[in-house]
Amino acid sequence: MALPYKIATLLYAFNPAEEVLLLERAQEPNRGLWSPCGGKLKTEIGESPYACACREAEEELGLRLRPEDLHLTGLVSEHGYQGQAHWLMFLFEIRPRLDRTPPPIREGRFQFFARGSIEALRLPATDREQLWPLFWTHRGGFFAAHCHTHPGGQNDWTIEESSTPPATP
Repeated sequence: MALPYKIATLLYAFNPAEEVLLLERAQEPNRGLWSPCGGKLKTEIGESPYACACREAEEELGLRLRPEDLHLTGLVSEHGYQGQAHWLMFLFEIRPRLDRTPPPIREGRFQFFARGSIEALRLPATDREQLWPLFWTHRGGFFAAHCHTHPGGQNDWTIEESSTPPATP
């Protein structure tokens, strides 16, 4: 059976204390779990991933961004996620720092978290096993990864590109 391909952006926003903003999702997918905000590209109008990220930042966070306010940190393809779709996700870090927690939206509520506290949160399995480790390792650089999801919950990951940022002295 052929599955649809969905394209989305994830937005990694930080405050001046370097805490990351997460959304406790009130809707599927991942209802009740914490994840970065973002959304699906409007493929019917030919929206680019950067335009989608800027639109989602305004809709969900109240931020007016330009493409140059974003750093593409990662590209993740998921094969057969939950047996329902294939996904192509663009992971963007928002360069400007947020000085407030955004108000709740239809998709859920926001909260900032220190890096060390993320592991204790209810996270989607793919985020816990690979997305967060890949994001932290490649923050300021870039990675591309592919995840083949299996019905029993097993995920097979392949790193297709990895460019870590230069070490700071």
